[in-house]
Amino acid sequence: MSSSNVWTRSRARMKLFPELLAQCSGEAAAYGKCVASTTTGKQELTKNMCVKEFEALKSCFQSAVIFFYKKVKS
Repeated sequence: MSSSNVWTRSRARMKLFPELLAQCSGEAAAYGKCVASTTTGKQELTKNMCVKEFEALKSCFQSAVIFFYKKVKS
């Protein structure tokens, strides 16, 4: 396996990211608001503070990827 194939596949996935983000804009906004609100002042973000919002965003991305690849195959 050549290293150029790895970079080609990585670039292809990164080009897909804006489209996936657009499909999950509500979840991304909710996660961003949670992070912003929990880190006001000198508070630091700690693990599991915004886990509910993160899981919703992660699930949305996974669904969007599956939908995209099903659409490409058909």
